[in-house]
Amino acid sequence: MSNLLFSPARLGNLTLTNHIAMAPMTRSRAFNNIPNELIATYYAQRATAGLLITEGTSPSPNGLGYSRIPGLFSPEQIAGWKLVTKAVHDRGGHIFVQLMHTGRVAHPLNLPVGAEVVGPSAVAAEGMMWTDQEGPKPNATPRELTTEEVKAVIQEFVQASKNAVEAGFDGVELHGANGYLIEQFIHPASNRRTDEYGGSIENRARFALEVAEQVVRAIGKERVGIRLSPYGVANDLPHYPEIEETYTYLAEKLNDLGIVYIHLVDHSAMGAPAVAPSTVKAVRERFKNTLILSGNYNAERGEADLQSGLADLIAIGRPFISNPDLVERLATGTELAQPDPSTFYVGGEKGYIDYPALVEASV
Repeated sequence: MSNLLFSPARLGNLTLTNHIAMAPMTRSRAFNNIPNELIATYYAQRATAGLLITEGTSPSPNGLGYSRIPGLFSPEQIAGWKLVTKAVHDRGGHIFVQLMHTGRVAHPLNLPVGAEVVGPSAVAAEGMMWTDQEGPKPNATPRELTTEEVKAVIQEFVQASKNAVEAGFDGVELHGANGYLIEQFIHPASNRRTDEYGGSIENRARFALEVAEQVVRAIGKERVGIRLSPYGVANDLPHYPEIEETYTYLAEKLNDLGIVYIHLVDHSAMGAPAVAPSTVKAVRERFKNTLILSGNYNAERGEADLQSGLADLIAIGRPFISNPDLVERLATGTELAQPDPSTFYVGGEKGYIDYPALVEASV
């Protein structure tokens, strides 16, 4: 039996060097929300992954809910991301940018002047948000977007996707998971609207599908993926009865649009409930393009899910933080370096670009 994990993979029009994707991970190094040389170095170090997916990157000033996360709506941000994509492509890698609008998961202190916390409905998310100015603060109550404003936010995703192509990205991943804006529309706890974007499963899915449809129209279906987290409870989104029905519907409609991948995340290793196997199977059966699975994978489990056809690519997150050459380490069975969680979000080089590759460690 051939080893699929480390063999070349197809993703739309791209040929990836292996079946491993680096999952998106917030690292909070974009000072003034602009990517920089430090970020370019970080991604270039990890470019042996078949596909790099960036940290969540906002399509709008209103979506910058966390401290020091990047955007993709200004000329300065486009220029910053060009440093990153060139560094990755020079190493032979491929990179998608994850477009993440934080919606109600935000605090005004983290937003630029003139921006505001918005969401599908005026329902605050339980939990605290770090601010560099005043430390942890409760998530703000969002202002409910009008129907016209919802359509304007869709256009922000479209423009950010065009900006991504200008910046040299191979594609975009729409962040429809982890309790951020797209999932806030999908979920009945955060979406209490009575217009065309609220109520039924079809209406709550409308925002996600219209974003995907219009981004496909703008940059091409082979450049568009989406991340989904059924059964995830991140950012105060509890379980509801129609989860499987909702994501089955989304998978069917996203398949109709022809987007290049669905990235299905399972955060049970971090304490969230596991994704029901029946839901993964339902998505797999209805979505015919690339299915990326992520959630505490090692090489053995990743290989098994590739061989069975359950997944087409395997995404791995935290091990990439402390192992820039993770693919080589997995391929050779080398022990992995352990990350330092205290440096995940602090800014600067420490715990970011100073983890050595095997060659450097042996020297």
